[in-house]
Amino acid sequence: MHQNDGKWSRRDFLKATGTAGLGAVMAPVSQIAHPTEAQKTIPVRPFGKTGVKVSILSLGGMFDIASNQIMMKQAVRWGVTYWDTADCYQRGSETGIGKYFNKYPEDRHTIFLVTKSDARDPKGMTRLLDRSLERMNTDYIDLYFVHGIYGIDELNERTKTWAEKAKAAGKIRLFGFSTHRNMETCMIEAAKLGWIDGIMIAYNFRLMHSDRMKRAVDACVKAGIGLTAMKTQGGGSVKTNTDTELKMAGRFLQKGFTDAQAKLMAVWQHPDIASICSQMPNMTILKANVAAALNRTDLSVRDTEFLHRYACETHSDYCAGCTKICESTVEMDVPIGDVMRYLMYYRSYGEFDYAAVKFKTIPENVRLKMVNLDYSLAEQRCPQKMAIGKLMKEAVDTFHI
Repeated sequence: MHQNDGKWSRRDFLKATGTAGLGAVMAPVSQIAHPTEAQKTIPVRPFGKTGVKVSILSLGGMFDIASNQIMMKQAVRWGVTYWDTADCYQRGSETGIGKYFNKYPEDRHTIFLVTKSDARDPKGMTRLLDRSLERMNTDYIDLYFVHGIYGIDELNERTKTWAEKAKAAGKIRLFGFSTHRNMETCMIEAAKLGWIDGIMIAYNFRLMHSDRMKRAVDACVKAGIGLTAMKTQGGGSVKTNTDTELKMAGRFLQKGFTDAQAKLMAVWQHPDIASICSQMPNMTILKANVAAALNRTDLSVRDTEFLHRYACETHSDYCAGCTKICESTVEMDVPIGDVMRYLMYYRSYGEFDYAAVKFKTIPENVRLKMVNLDYSLAEQRCPQKMAIGKLMKEAVDTFHI
């Protein structure tokens, strides 16, 4: 079958991509080894109204950074100078960054450094911030997040006072939060506070077009809040199991980039997103993402239509994080959204150990009973029409409680 007739089969697709993996299949990679003068570093964008500019690609630190020092140095050379980590990330992410700054202290002022606190109370946040500073061999954090809030009520006047004191002491420059669940509500409410500098949200080709997300982004933009997108692949790379998916992947390959790169480019077409945080555990993925950031080609209307059609056809495979809808219908306090995210870490990222560890943070009595609960009402109300009961059972079976 000829690829230029627009009809791709699984066999055609696998033949085109070979065995290197989708992250490595891209024409622009060769340009990175010897970039042109105009392509020496990736672009930067204003981070809200903070007065800071950040690279549009951020190095996500949820991997073994300590063993990737050469890759980190290359990231700096290519302009990936927004680095994201958290106190709770496995495999010593913060410690690895500290090792890097010890070896290359001159790069500290080049890096826009972000880390996160699992604590909510001021005492706990102070303890974790001081530990992060020590681990990363630095005197200050550029942006400090409260990690993974479910609702804006997790932040209060005590939080505001703590942030002001930490800024005055020179320990942090900016303050905000990350969120996976009930994101739009958190964003809209944060815009009213007047003291949030930045927010990290799940934002991708599946979520960006909803009216509620558009309103939330607009509210943050008006409030001057810098926005960082995460989970930009919308559930992972091509599985080659639907006709639309195959046609979409084939179309992008013909144009010189992969579906994974196209998904990044779709987010970058929205100028109000300052940066994309991507987990890049090896040089191949770093090169692929940098190539996408350097690509000056906008996605066409037809490209966007393919992404939107694919999102519509596979919506029941993706949790949009609107957990107030589903979790309120279940008799126990079951973190449905978290469970869906752990399954995504395993399915899409191949992070079984990390996902299993996170799953086991759910109280044991909940894990033991969750598989037998009635999720029928939750499934009826789920905007994505997910098979929640089936997925909860899959999680329990997968992570071996």
